[in-house]
Amino acid sequence: MLELTWPWLLLLLPLPLLIRFLPKAPPQGDAIWWQNARQLEHYQQNNHPLKRLSASTFCLIGAWGLMVFAMTKPVWLGEPTKVTPSGRDLLIALDLSGSMQVSDMLLNDQTANRLEAAKSVLADFIQARRGDRIGIIVFGSKAYLQAPLSFDVTTINQLVQEAQIGFAGEQTAIGDAIGLGIKQLEDKPSDKKVLILMTDGANTAGRVQPEQAAEFAYAQKVRIHTIGIGADSMVVQSFFGPKTVNPSSDLDETLLRNIAAQTGGEYFRARSTEELQNIYQTLDQLEPTPSEDIWQRPLTSLFHWLALASLLSATLSLFLRNTFQWRTRPWQKGDKA
Repeated sequence: MLELTWPWLLLLLPLPLLIRFLPKAPPQGDAIWWQNARQLEHYQQNNHPLKRLSASTFCLIGAWGLMVFAMTKPVWLGEPTKVTPSGRDLLIALDLSGSMQVSDMLLNDQTANRLEAAKSVLADFIQARRGDRIGIIVFGSKAYLQAPLSFDVTTINQLVQEAQIGFAGEQTAIGDAIGLGIKQLEDKPSDKKVLILMTDGANTAGRVQPEQAAEFAYAQKVRIHTIGIGADSMVVQSFFGPKTVNPSSDLDETLLRNIAAQTGGEYFRARSTEELQNIYQTLDQLEPTPSEDIWQRPLTSLFHWLALASLLSATLSLFLRNTFQWRTRPWQKGDKA
C-alpha cells in the first residue's frame, strides 16, 4: 500500500500553469528570413498551441510531476510481519570458586568438573534466549561483571566459555553477586528482571550478606532463581581404597531456597548434567522469551527512485528540445544558404 508522508505538497503540481499568466517578454527586433513559403508554413504549423505540446514538453511536465511526488516522501507499506519483542533483562551469575573444579559430573559420557558441565548447558540456554538481553556475572571471593546486558547472544556465549576457575578468587561471595546483579538491573526500564544464580557452595566471602541482598532484590522487583550444582555422592580413592563421599556437603541449600522464595523465584538442585539441562528447560518455561507477538509492516522509501526518474525525464526533455530546434531552426539574416 502506498502512503505519502507529506501529501499537502501535491498542491505544488499546478504551479507551472501560473507561468501562463506572467507578463510575456517583448518581441525581439531581429528579422527572420525564410527561403520559401513552405518553410514559413511549416514553422507556423509547429508553433500552433496544440503542436507546442511536443514530446519535450511532455517530458518536462512529467519531470515536474515526479519531482513533486518525490517531495511528498512516498513509502510503500509491505505485508505485516511478526516480530519477536524484547522479553527480559536476564543476568546469569556463575560461580567460579575453587570448588567448581570438582569432577563429579558427566559430559558426553566422560568425567567433567562442575564448571565444564555448566558451560555446556549454558551454551544451549543462551542461544535460545534471542529477544532477551543477557548479561553474565562471575563470582568467587569477589563478584565481577563478565558481560553487560546485550542482545548479542553469540558474544555472551563466547565470554561464558572463556571463564575459568579462580578468575574471581577461591571463595564464594553469593551476596556480592546478587548485589552486583541488582545494580546492573535497577536502572533498566524493563519490568521483567531476572537473575539466575548458580553455585555449589555457601556464602564464605563478600561484604554483602545474601539475606540483605535478597531483600533489596525484592524491593527492586528482581526475581532470583537459584541453582545448587554438585553430585550427592562420589567415589574417591583413599589410602584404604575406594571411598564414597558427598562432594556437595558445603552446599547451603537452605540459603538458596530462602533467596528464591523471598524474590518470587524457584530453587533447583542439579546433581548431574542431565538434571542441569532439565532445569534450564524449566527456566525457559518459567521465563518465556517473547511476552507476546508484535506485528509490523516494513516501510520502503520510494523517494530516490522518483527523484532519479524526474532527473532522467528532465534530461530527456532538454535533449529532445535541442534536437528539434537544430532541425527546424529558421535562418536569420547573415546565415549562409
